[in-house]
Amino acid sequence: MEEQGTRELDGDELFEHFRFVASKGQEPLRVDKFLMNFIENATRNKIQQAAKTGNIWVNDAIVKQNYKVKAGDEVKVLFEHPPHELLLVPENIPLNIVYEDETLLVVDKPPGMVVHPGHGNYSGTLINGLIHHLEHLPMNTNERPGLVHRIDKDTSGLLVVAKTEAAMTHLAKQFFDKTSEREYVALVWGNMDNDTGKIEGHIGRNPKNRLQMQVFPDGEEGKEAITHYKVLERLGYVTLVSCKLETGRTHQIRVHMKHIGHTLFNDVRYGGDRILKGTVFTKYRQFVENCFKALPRQALHAKTLGFVHPKTGKQMQFDSVIPDDMMQCIEKWRGYSKQSRG
Repeated sequence: MEEQGTRELDGDELFEHFRFVASKGQEPLRVDKFLMNFIENATRNKIQQAAKTGNIWVNDAIVKQNYKVKAGDEVKVLFEHPPHELLLVPENIPLNIVYEDETLLVVDKPPGMVVHPGHGNYSGTLINGLIHHLEHLPMNTNERPGLVHRIDKDTSGLLVVAKTEAAMTHLAKQFFDKTSEREYVALVWGNMDNDTGKIEGHIGRNPKNRLQMQVFPDGEEGKEAITHYKVLERLGYVTLVSCKLETGRTHQIRVHMKHIGHTLFNDVRYGGDRILKGTVFTKYRQFVENCFKALPRQALHAKTLGFVHPKTGKQMQFDSVIPDDMMQCIEKWRGYSKQSRG
């Protein structure tokens, strides 16, 4: 169980609060380590500061950072952070806008850029750049200006942004009704058995690590998620695949691919930063480490995006070139694969 929100204390300072209930299978674990597993972008130092100021509670009692969390414990923490209005400061950030009219724009997001401000990412986000570029953006239900959908920080590629309330409503309905088109290109560990396939499995938070999502195949938890994949190129110990989304769950492709045994290459959060296929011989290990250096993120790119224009009713289709870091990694694997076959 998890809750998150903000509240004002002492008139001026705004605090972000989190509440978790440790799952039945929770082994005893220091509260600072427990919270590191549960709160994205929370540093050890920030958690320790919260402990020092008496802002961590377990079962409504203030605890120190070395308290051991047990199954069933209710853990609460307060973090000070800038007021909401400071999170939405316009910043002159270069944006790769591939299309724009009075109704919407499409941006090609580079890897490493966070889409919207939040805990630990108060500046340098796509939203900060967008509100510098535009005077007004409509607010969605999560108070994120212009956003109809999002992609992860280390995923590159295409996003559509609404510039009017009507456009946001129209585009959001297309995403909800699954009529928008989204194709991603991913490099995954292993040689996939089938050339095409459909992955179905509800996706929800991992109860033991809230920074991860997981598949609940029986559908007892989480939300429905469907991914269609097609093999583009087989490169020995890795495979280049195209993934089309029917649904848009958090980390959907990353989680679905791991679920079928093909974790994304260099996906740190889901274990893809380890050698999952192939040998452990020194030359091969060095080759894989060189690939990790070329692509210091998960190998995932939002390549194509299609939707009906909210105003004109025309079908819009956009395609994005795979970024250099991902192409370098793919080329390395192409070379290794040819060498191995030779």
